[in-house]
Amino acid sequence: MGLPVGTIILAVLAILIFTGVLHRVLDRMRLNDRAALVIILAMAAGSYLEFTLLRAPVTVTVNVGGAIIPLAVAIWLIATADRRDEQVRAVVAFIVTGLVIWGLGKVLSPEEQWMRMSPVLIYGLAAGIVAAVSGRSRRTAFVGGLGGYILSDILHWIELGIKRYPGAVAFGGAGAFDATVIASVLAVLFVELVGETRERLLKGRGGAEDEKER
Repeated sequence: MGLPVGTIILAVLAILIFTGVLHRVLDRMRLNDRAALVIILAMAAGSYLEFTLLRAPVTVTVNVGGAIIPLAVAIWLIATADRRDEQVRAVVAFIVTGLVIWGLGKVLSPEEQWMRMSPVLIYGLAAGIVAAVSGRSRRTAFVGGLGGYILSDILHWIELGIKRYPGAVAFGGAGAFDATVIASVLAVLFVELVGETRERLLKGRGGAEDEKER
């Protein structure tokens, strides 16, 4: 059996962090290499730990690496944000991303074989884009990507309870771990690309103005 996509991505990120390739990105997120590696290792190791929270009327399971660790990291990042507005944006990114993922679950086909793209990729891409747009900064987008899927599962659990439908809720499991990793990585990547593009445009505009002044 091959490794989950999420675990492979985390392994690649760990290598990039260890070699210093992502040092600039982490610095902009106000994370040091050690903290980032701890988060990655905790999520990877925790992905193999799962326990049952409830068995009836709705079966609820919780994956440590896919739910508990991401939620704890998201809360920590919000609590340690430097500015109040950044905390607000992080919470907004968290809520908006969760609502979008929950909504996608209502419109996408439940039969995976009828979908041209893996649901994990669809949810991961959508969550990454939404988290980046609603969060705007690398840190807040990361929070949205990490916590969005967890919120969508909470909403699904509430929905089952209100309608009194039998069912199951897998926090951080059943593909959610992979989607969470993809979403959080893509969210930061999108913001990073937008930020780099903006900086280059500003530098180019500044250079052009300097030439005119000369």
